[in-house]
Amino acid sequence: MDEEYDVIVLGTGLKECILNGLLSVDGLKLWKKFRGDDTPPPHLGSSKDYNIDMNPKFIVANGMLVRVLIHTDVTKYLYFKAVDGSFVFNKAKVHKVPSNDMEALKSPLMGIFEKTTCAQVFHLCSRL
Repeated sequence: MDEEYDVIVLGTGLKECILNGLLSVDGLKLWKKFRGDDTPPPHLGSSKDYNIDMNPKFIVANGMLVRVLIHTDVTKYLYFKAVDGSFVFNKAKVHKVPSNDMEALKSPLMGIFEKTTCAQVFHLCSRL
């Protein structure tokens, strides 16, 4: 190690990778290494034994994860899409979760009193 670094990160877990990304975006010079030596431990197996999950994931639009992704500038590698609706599987059928007062009154997911209360909440929220 003949160079100077601002930060040395030991380990390559999720926390260490997120920390590395945040610090490097802020312009710090980092040195990242496995615990011990630069080669992965043999018990991790071959890198071809791992799989990157490509399935879509739900994340809260204004959550901490979104802020970290935007700050680290990885958003150019991601695609965000608004969800058209939420659905639940109940009694062997797929039902849309109500998102307004009319849907609440028609929904088979709630009883009559719950429908009325839910519709009132949606109506109140729409007036804000």
